[in-house]
Amino acid sequence: MSAFIESLASLVWGWPMIILLLGTHIFLTIILKVPQRRLLTAIRLSFQKDSASSGDVNQSSALAVAMAATMGTGNIVGVATAISLGGPGAVLWCWLAGIFGIATKYAEALLAIRYRVTTSDGTMLGGPMYALERGLGKRWLGVLFCIFAVVASFGIGNMVQANAISTNVSSVLSGVADPQTTQMVVGIVMALLTGAVIIGGVKRIAQCSVAIVPTMAVIYAAGCLYILCCNFSFIDDALGTIVSQAFSLEAGTGGAAGAAIMVAARYGIARGLFSNEAGMGSAPIVAAAARTRNPVRQALVSSSGTFWDTVVVCALTGLTIVSTMEANPAIVADDGGLLTAKAFETIPVVGAPLLTIGIIFFAFSTILGWCYYGERSMEYLVGKRGIRYYRFAFVAMLYVGCTMNLTLAWNISDITNALMALPNVIALLFLWRVLVKDTQYYLWENHLDEPFD
Repeated sequence: MSAFIESLASLVWGWPMIILLLGTHIFLTIILKVPQRRLLTAIRLSFQKDSASSGDVNQSSALAVAMAATMGTGNIVGVATAISLGGPGAVLWCWLAGIFGIATKYAEALLAIRYRVTTSDGTMLGGPMYALERGLGKRWLGVLFCIFAVVASFGIGNMVQANAISTNVSSVLSGVADPQTTQMVVGIVMALLTGAVIIGGVKRIAQCSVAIVPTMAVIYAAGCLYILCCNFSFIDDALGTIVSQAFSLEAGTGGAAGAAIMVAARYGIARGLFSNEAGMGSAPIVAAAARTRNPVRQALVSSSGTFWDTVVVCALTGLTIVSTMEANPAIVADDGGLLTAKAFETIPVVGAPLLTIGIIFFAFSTILGWCYYGERSMEYLVGKRGIRYYRFAFVAMLYVGCTMNLTLAWNISDITNALMALPNVIALLFLWRVLVKDTQYYLWENHLDEPFD
């Protein structure tokens, strides 16, 4: 089964998917007149509150939940896995996917706000499923998206994160405790903690995200910068290796010329999507709950998350790992789960514990964010009655994730990510006129402070 899933993941992430996602990123960047230019405005808005507007949480809290879901092991283990499987060149493809993905994340959030609905109890619901239903009149595509999202929540937002936590904790305690027992205990603890938070809904998830994400991001970035300072003389070599291998025309394992580019692009873009989720349609689900006066304001706020997540944090991780490999040729890129650990071990005393704590908190926040995405998708499919059963299943799968094979978990995530992205990309491409109209009026004609009619 593991071999079959690995083959399926390779098939799904072939040239068609890579071209579709990168093409969508570039297409939206062009037709929306490069919304990346307003990044500073997006960052400024992310620290403001539209308290007079309707919604369940403020803009910054919605961004915190979205970043909690995205800024997880994809930034740490995901980038390392991309390097081990696709070579250092995968870092550049991951970064490029993030740069152009800012436009896609912007477009997703815009549609989420424009087509969101208010339930009888006043809750705001939105996301690609509502854009597909209300914007295109294709409810069946919305149903497909939600099915894929529910399945994906157990992969990218659950098992992979839980596995990363249990693997690191068991590694740290390997000298004093049996690894298998440690993984079982970690699974139980993770299930209990997650259950205690998610029962409070999006507001409690937002509170935890606001408390965890900024602090851990700063601490992790500081660790990377320390390593880069130590590897300062190798940074130029690392950058040269990343760029040259990203466009290498050497024959791959199968003997085909240019196969190295395909491998680097496949893993770089796949891990980039895993990290920033631009194109997947997940972040718009929580963006729809934000208090904002018009769709473009929240769209800008959401797009800033991709900048911090991929353009900054993933780039730091990639450069840290590759520069460490240049400084220590004995380090072989054969185990993505250990590459980042080997880099952080160069920090005296606190390096390994710092990375372990970072992975634990990043992964836990991702679990919380993705549980919310799964709940909203389940609610679209079967109504509120399905949320309780979903939560039980989600918590149970955390235990499974703590004890399963990491490669298998990553491959499952890659497949579900791709399937989830397809309906979302359809909404983005077929509703491009709506995106252009709103962007032109609110963003480029300077009506950002006007309420949405």
